[in-house]
Amino acid sequence: MEMESSNSMTSFLLEFSMFPTSDECREGSSVSKQVAKIIDVIDKTGIPYQLTPMGTVIEASSMKEALGIVELAYEQLEGCERVYSSLKFDIRKNCENRLKTKIESVEKVLGRKVK
Repeated sequence: MEMESSNSMTSFLLEFSMFPTSDECREGSSVSKQVAKIIDVIDKTGIPYQLTPMGTVIEASSMKEALGIVELAYEQLEGCERVYSSLKFDIRKNCENRLKTKIESVEKVLGRKVK
């Protein structure tokens, strides 16, 4: 088995959504207050992230770090009877700063900035 070099960077992009589905943690159909709690703790960690209308994308340097963010997010909703979450990973060795570079790559092909 080949060992990974200690100076190679692995990028763990994680796109996830997490929100309560139980009535006691929502205001009607809105979950903005609970999502705001999650975004606040993610922001305070200093990890690179991007909020989107359907979820949040973070870039971590390890699986442990990425899953730690998921756990931190869940801790904000622990008082809720039921919580929904969906996670998608894109793991790539020898890369970093992919929150920006993946978009820049598409913009380069298009020859223009995207919205």
